Amino acid sequence: MTLLGIGSRIHHSQHGKGVVTNISSKQYWVTFIEKGMETIDIADDFEVIERLEGKVDTVSFFDVERSLVKILEKWNDTHEKVALADKWRGGKLILEPGDAVAYKEIPIDTFFHKIVMVRDRIRVMEQKINSSKNLDDQEKIDLQQYITRIYGSLTSFNVLFKNKNDYSVGQRT
Repeated sequence: MTLLGIGSRIHHSQHGKGVVTNISSKQYWVTFIEKGMETIDIADDFEVIERLEGKVDTVSFFDVERSLVKILEKWNDTHEKVALADKWRGGKLILEPGDAVAYKEIPIDTFFHKIVMVRDRIRVMEQKINSSKNLDDQEKIDLQQYITRIYGSLTSFNVLFKNKNDYSVGQRT
């Protein structure tokens, strides 16, 4: 059995995705995205995402941090900070039913954050579909058409975005 080198990326069934930050003769120290630092037995069942081979020695905190940042950038659902248009800051969204008995107020900042999360998760889903080895090209095209329609539905919320390059865009003709 070949040992994984420091910086190798794995997916563990219990702990999720992580990066190997140290190695002993019987264990890997792995920093997991969701669970933080855990030790696992070298013989544990896990999937190797990226194998790095090399010296098994100590690693600096800087190296661990750099590896963790790369993993978070690659696997995180949110990719960038998106700004709410200035005119909406501090505003509220009021949902008023037809019978006007009760209404619901939601801070626009909260609503905007949820719209951005939906959009970012759709982007992640789109990337996963496009990189899937289990879908054939026609299935990818069919699913991409649904995603394009979802983006089109989200264009109603573009008024909330400060920057036009953050806008949702449906199908362009």
